[in-house]
Amino acid sequence: MGKNPVGAAKTSVLSAGDLIAGLSVAGLLLPEAVAYSAIAGLTPEHAIFAAVIGLVVYAIAGRSRFAITAPTSSSAAILAAAVASFPGADDAQKLALAFGLVIFTGLVFLIAGLARLGGLADFISRPVLRGFAFGLALTIVIKQAPLIAGVSVKGDPFQIVWSLFTRAGEWNTTSLAVGGGALALLFALKRFPAVPGAFVALALGIAASMAGDLCAHGLACVGPINVALLAPDVPRLSVENWSRLAQLAAPLALIIYAESWGSMRTYALRHGEPLDASREMIALGLANLSSGLMRGMAVGAGFSATSANESAGSTSRLAGVVAAAAVVALMALGGRYVALLPEAALAAVVIAALSHALNPKPLLHLWRIDRDQYVALATAVAVLVFGVLNGMLIAVAISLAAVLRRFSRPMVATLGQLGDSRDFVDIRRHPEALVDKSIGVYRPAAPIFFPNCERIFAEIEREIALAGGPTKVILSVEESDDFDATALDALVEFDARLARANRTLFLARVKDEARELLARTDARHLATPERGFWSVADAVDAARR
Repeated sequence: MGKNPVGAAKTSVLSAGDLIAGLSVAGLLLPEAVAYSAIAGLTPEHAIFAAVIGLVVYAIAGRSRFAITAPTSSSAAILAAAVASFPGADDAQKLALAFGLVIFTGLVFLIAGLARLGGLADFISRPVLRGFAFGLALTIVIKQAPLIAGVSVKGDPFQIVWSLFTRAGEWNTTSLAVGGGALALLFALKRFPAVPGAFVALALGIAASMAGDLCAHGLACVGPINVALLAPDVPRLSVENWSRLAQLAAPLALIIYAESWGSMRTYALRHGEPLDASREMIALGLANLSSGLMRGMAVGAGFSATSANESAGSTSRLAGVVAAAAVVALMALGGRYVALLPEAALAAVVIAALSHALNPKPLLHLWRIDRDQYVALATAVAVLVFGVLNGMLIAVAISLAAVLRRFSRPMVATLGQLGDSRDFVDIRRHPEALVDKSIGVYRPAAPIFFPNCERIFAEIEREIALAGGPTKVILSVEESDDFDATALDALVEFDARLARANRTLFLARVKDEARELLARTDARHLATPERGFWSVADAVDAARR
């Protein structure tokens, strides 16, 4: 495992920065945890347990001194959607399913981390993540709107918007005043990063509820919170249910990891601190496994809490421990007051927390550079139309499809010599490059492997025909570190077809592993010094000789 001696040393002494950061983060985490529990369809104590356990376990096992591992809006929404995919489950079964999924998610993290699969999140492209985040944030915000309006509305986002519009006469003015006022306050306080806006909104919401006895007059409130810790336990579920949860755990873990690793890596790079991706996977696995066993929600390093921790001056992972202790103290001293918090104020906290994800600038940037904008748009629409869970699965599928499409349809460039230099460039972009009519130089723009090898060699043969049939063919394989069995067979067959047409194949930019493989096959002649070269220029010189 990678080590971070700097981070390890800094966890030994509690600094003033850690104390301030921990208290600031606690002021953000408590109202957000209560709010995210509502998104997940769970009572608040399950989010509070998760926050405390996640912070402590990550401080022990993790290495990022800024990561705040607690419930996030995305993990809460996906958890709720996953449990909803089990029709006919009663309330007790839904709780068991939720905690079972969190346990399985932790196991997925542990297995992936031990297998050194830290690069797993790279399979979800950033445009897909942006589209998913935008669609998810919009879905959650729409589902919070009825709480502010004070009406009971269910369904998909489109049904909720339509119902709110048609039932505008039923909106509760008190709920609108509380939720709207809290939202306005939260946005105003964003100008002052040092002020824990969510905590201030929570305190004022409780004060308003007590002053006006709002809960007794029909306004929906959080209600009593049971913060008594229970012994670790594994949910009692059928084999069929466990099997279904196993299928849902992998994509949930992937989304949590993509969000968490993005937050961790951003601040690690900013401060020049190394992180081992696989080690962080194990830390997230232990945090989720512990949370699930203690009936807590799924946890991850959300960007808003991690950013708040860094901004407040955290110097070590002890800031997370301080935050956990502060959350426990707040609940012990004021838990009965949190029960009086209006749900409209909580909805405002959720909306304010997700406002950054609704910023269209990252999506508009894709349109400006004309890259992957349709992928991001399709992902956002999938979340809105098909729901969070199916949208998440579609997002993963879109990422993989985009990768396969790119690698299965690579462009093959025809190269020419740039003046008297030994540089060879694409003649489509550099028409001034010189081309020897007897020598064709070709470079695939992607690794040659089983999905694209036949297409690549067919494209090269087409280019050879268009060029008038050069007798010497040079294939630059700089993008290919190695060849799989299918690509190797296709290369041997391509060489044989050229030989039958009285053409000679040379390879350029052959990597060591590929060269060693060729030497053990029927294509060993392509690995010899006469046919396999380190550079395109050397291959061209040999072809001319």
